[in-house]
Amino acid sequence: MMGFALTTRGNEKENIVSFGGLGMTIITADDEPLALEMLTDLVKTVKPEAEVFSFSRPQKIVEWIKTNKADVAFLDIRMRGMTGLELAEAIKAKDPETNIIFVTGYDEYALPAMSLHASGYVMKPVSEEKIRKELEHLRFPVKDNSNVLLTAKCFGNFDVFDTKGNLIKFARSKSKELIAYLILRAGASCTIRELAGILFEDSEFDSSQQAYMQQIITAMMKSLREVGSEAVVIRSYNSLAVDASKIDCDYYKFKRGDKAVLKNFEGEFMAQYSWAEYVSGYLERFIDSNKY
Repeated sequence: MMGFALTTRGNEKENIVSFGGLGMTIITADDEPLALEMLTDLVKTVKPEAEVFSFSRPQKIVEWIKTNKADVAFLDIRMRGMTGLELAEAIKAKDPETNIIFVTGYDEYALPAMSLHASGYVMKPVSEEKIRKELEHLRFPVKDNSNVLLTAKCFGNFDVFDTKGNLIKFARSKSKELIAYLILRAGASCTIRELAGILFEDSEFDSSQQAYMQQIITAMMKSLREVGSEAVVIRSYNSLAVDASKIDCDYYKFKRGDKAVLKNFEGEFMAQYSWAEYVSGYLERFIDSNKY
């Protein structure tokens, strides 16, 4: 999921920024506070590098998944207001590849849990060993994105974020447009002349424009350097490219075959930039032809 939203964590009162794609994101859910605390602590012990969101009310998760994505969801089956099975159906409807792991003290739910293509089934009392075993045998393996330095949102208006989920600000609008075009090219090398033609609509590439391009590039690199993301840009003689492996991007996910990200496409792609209009047309035709 490519998601960027203000969400809740822990006691459901602390506001934090959730940013998908930079590591494993795990949900824990149980309407019993002590059981939830124990489950969450065990998950954090087994996966200390993961971002863990705990919820005591299943309805809160239904709201959360509208703008966020979980790689794994540990769900107690018996909860007030909504069962874990019902909650799993809601999560799967939003993202079929979320790994659902049911947690319960009742083995009678094993068959309906399996019918939902759950990743696992943990019997209470929960232990570190049981949690580790389930996380080591996920139905849908979670990609390691620990080398990601920048996240790009291309559907709608283009924006880029650092590893903490903060919006990266550029002193020059053309610097932001430059990184947008490089991300669109997905690692293909672009000459400075080509980039100038995109940014200035094929106006004459004279010495004045060359000097201005250098200022734009310098400003772009400064903005990226300030957030530790400068390594996403590969600079060589008279050309630039991005290291696509260091970028988490909704468009890249689509190109890799993750059609689920198109749920976030509402007819616009890098909407600020006219040179990106052809991609919007391509995505619209793809959706129409596949009845997505």
